[in-house]
Amino acid sequence: MGVRTVERLIVVVLFDGADLLDVTGPAEVFSLLQRELDRPSGYRVVLAAGAADPVTTSAGVRVLPDTTFDDLAGRAIDTLVVPGAVTVGPHREIVAECDPAVVDAVRELAARARRVASVCVGAHVLAAAGLLEGKRATTHWSTARQLAEEHPGVAVDADPIFIRDGDVWTGAGLTACLDLALALVEDDFGPEPAARVARQLVMFLRRPGGQSQFSVSLEPASATRRVEQLRHHIATHLTEPLTVTDLAAHAHLTDRQLTRVFKAELGMTPAAYVEHARVEAARQRLETTDDTLARVATTCGFGTVSTLTRSFRRRLTTTPGEYRERFRIR
Repeated sequence: MGVRTVERLIVVVLFDGADLLDVTGPAEVFSLLQRELDRPSGYRVVLAAGAADPVTTSAGVRVLPDTTFDDLAGRAIDTLVVPGAVTVGPHREIVAECDPAVVDAVRELAARARRVASVCVGAHVLAAAGLLEGKRATTHWSTARQLAEEHPGVAVDADPIFIRDGDVWTGAGLTACLDLALALVEDDFGPEPAARVARQLVMFLRRPGGQSQFSVSLEPASATRRVEQLRHHIATHLTEPLTVTDLAAHAHLTDRQLTRVFKAELGMTPAAYVEHARVEAARQRLETTDDTLARVATTCGFGTVSTLTRSFRRRLTTTPGEYRERFRIR
């Protein structure tokens, strides 16, 4: 007699305006896992909404729920996945939306779930339901400030692509839903099946949760031409000392003036920005070349491998070697 597979009921919350990828991305990961296992995964994914009628997602695609919130009453849930929805404010800013009825449903479903995971701005729904109070959480970078202001009891960190705090997982923007779902698979079945699913998704390698949502090249341009020139100077002179005094002299400013300008326009000190730029350059070389770590350290201005490693741990919570192993483009 064969061993009975324990069912892992995964409920993806569905509602009008939900981001389509938030809904379908995790479901695809859980489905692909079954191809990679030599035994049943036990995963059963259902889409649950307030009613049985088709739901129109943010992409305009209509999705038919598998079940309703009421039909799930009393059912034990393994994983509750909560997507998000946004609107555009009067100044073209992105604003996360929370339907009170959805918040109430999530609160009730979460009470019967082994773990809860939000995708992108779904973190706002979890916070409104009281599930993130006293916890560390992330969301899409564009609504992180809104989350922190509306829910001061939540320790919002907009940098990682996903965060686990106990039995609550929160993910960052859109495609990070795949990384989050892969992390849930790894939590259940280990790293090897998760890596095989990542290959099926044609992801180079699964990103660790500490991987930043941002890079220097994606940061918004500063307000003044002077700072833009300094950024260009830093990017093209990484092997030089680039001390505050050096940069101040290049910009014809005092050390104090330079520091004040960087903090006002880039939100960080000149030294922090230089390290940020060097880490970005090192990331690119680790992804695209076979240079030794010593050469990467030298060409990116770190000088030594130990300095390179300290900066990577500080900025990306990983080592250069681990980063290359995960992201090297073959």
